[in-house]
Amino acid sequence: MSNLQEASDLNNTVHVSARRFEESPFIERTDSPDMVRGVYADRYFPIYMGEDVDRKYWTLRRQALIFDVPEKPLEISGPDAVAFLEKVFARKIAPMQEGRGYYAIACTPQGGVFMDGVIFKLAENRYWYVQADGAFQTWLIAHSGGFDVTISDPQSRVLQIQGPASLAIMQAASNGAITEQLRYFRSGYFDLGGQTLYVSRTGFTGELGFEIYCDGATTDHLPLWDHLIAAGQPHGMEFSSTRAMTIRRIEAGILGNLTDIDMTMTPFEAGLAPFIDLHKGDFVGRDALLNKDQRSLLMGLTCQTETPTSGSTILDGTDAVGFITAGVPSPTLGCGIGYARFYAPGDWSGRTLTLQLPDGSTHEAAIVNIPFVDPEKNIVRGIDRTIP
Repeated sequence: MSNLQEASDLNNTVHVSARRFEESPFIERTDSPDMVRGVYADRYFPIYMGEDVDRKYWTLRRQALIFDVPEKPLEISGPDAVAFLEKVFARKIAPMQEGRGYYAIACTPQGGVFMDGVIFKLAENRYWYVQADGAFQTWLIAHSGGFDVTISDPQSRVLQIQGPASLAIMQAASNGAITEQLRYFRSGYFDLGGQTLYVSRTGFTGELGFEIYCDGATTDHLPLWDHLIAAGQPHGMEFSSTRAMTIRRIEAGILGNLTDIDMTMTPFEAGLAPFIDLHKGDFVGRDALLNKDQRSLLMGLTCQTETPTSGSTILDGTDAVGFITAGVPSPTLGCGIGYARFYAPGDWSGRTLTLQLPDGSTHEAAIVNIPFVDPEKNIVRGIDRTIP
């Protein structure tokens, strides 16, 4: 099931029982009659609130936004935790140091992408995997036979503070404890307003940012929210739906599970070969991946006259050669952008092809490498501090 957040999806809604999925513990502070919720990892989250999206986008790029996101941490612990994680993930886990995060992919036995997310080592034989959309806890339990591990849901809701002011905000929120020393994809426990919480320097926007992980019933959520809002107010931080995040994540080349990547494509086809370690030993999907073509099928598309939308067709002459998985208008580039998934590998980058929208209209489009913005990741690493 795709998790689309394009313009036409923001008002294409249906009534769903409020008890069907997990509500945010911050809803008392964030609710609005204009809020349109999405569902991701069985959790509600705000995808749109009637806001001026361009203004929120530039607040993200110039100051900071706080997002209530639905990504879901799962805990894997026990004497066999490392051996089990080596089995289910395609990236080598054993060398991880405490306080380190890795982007890690779980494959199907056929070599398809089942799940992607970030794994953190909290302590010896204790890990959190922050999963994307999908039923991953069930998958882990199904593969845990013969391993002395416990797989549990810590009921952690995640907040993201993203944007160039995020470091100053987190310094204030932690009474100076969070500094530049907490580098990209590093993490640790910090006191935030009298509550000890896990914090990582990661995010889903391509901007400098942090994620804050609540700890189930032990976290007093509303005072935490108030503390973070107070820390962010002097720096222009605002709360936002995830619409601005969606635009920025596509600009940054961040892929969405079940939307841009899924079980029908391999990590190689998704352009994620650097995160696959075929030499580490056996893992689920390794045998299938050994014989797979390692060329990518996923690229970027830019269009000066229209915004690509999911389901749009990519034509080479009159031949359909691919389709759009997701598209957004890019305020930074001043054009429409989207992920182009091709049916077969080829020398697509640098070519001009035709974008055919679902309404039948056609537009000239350029095929480019991704990410669209900041390919060296200098912004998210804090190296590029220029503010647009």
